[in-house]
Amino acid sequence: MKKRRLDDSPIVYYIHREKEHAEWVCFLHAAFVDHRMFDKQFGPLSTKVNLLAIDTLGHGESTEAQKGDSIVHMSKWIQSILVTEGIDQVHLIGVSLGAILAQDYANQYPDTIRSLACFGGYNINQFDPEMQRQNGLAQMLMMLKALISIRWFAAANKKVSAYTTEAQEAFYMLNLQFQKKSYQYLARLNEMVNRHQMGIRSYPLLIGCGEYDLPMELKAIELWREQEPTAQVKIFENAGHCVNMDVPEEFNSLLLKFWKI
Repeated sequence: MKKRRLDDSPIVYYIHREKEHAEWVCFLHAAFVDHRMFDKQFGPLSTKVNLLAIDTLGHGESTEAQKGDSIVHMSKWIQSILVTEGIDQVHLIGVSLGAILAQDYANQYPDTIRSLACFGGYNINQFDPEMQRQNGLAQMLMMLKALISIRWFAAANKKVSAYTTEAQEAFYMLNLQFQKKSYQYLARLNEMVNRHQMGIRSYPLLIGCGEYDLPMELKAIELWREQEPTAQVKIFENAGHCVNMDVPEEFNSLLLKFWKI
């Protein structure tokens, strides 16, 4: 994939054009890693669709931020990338943090969404306040570990983020490259939550997580299913939070069926 940087922003992204008229897929990664968490998607899917993968602010190579840059600007930057590349619509896939960003983008630019797939996330338009509080406390605890030692943090985080040994080690190695200074960019993440009214989506929605994800995440997916009963739901066996890393072949197959490609 070719690396590019969005003008007048810190965002670095990666692109692969397979065919002129092929459909576009955009990947948004989890916190503390970068676009490479989707490495096992890029190869198998690259012959079917055009690919776009973005390093979120403060992650990967998107670290040359200016004063005032924030995670809340990601939707605007994603839209700028699509305009720059001449992309009218995308199948948008987000995992964990990426699922939040994907929904925020879909809230703001629904006409550019061909489909939305969110894994290891929750419905940001109707997130239970108590669950939001618990989630915030859990994140704060993890961040305190990181401030003491990135290695300690990464060792603990890999067990939360993946289930298989291979996926845990891959996540760990990516996590080690996360910079402590980048925590500041995540501070305004809650500004995306419960800011938009629930409405009828004009595109298909797929949600899910792994059977070994945290109980709070499994509950969040069940609540989301109740809130949006037309959504397709998938709980992956033998997988944790980052299902695309734990069971990549099953994940890829599910996406192709969902996109009807």
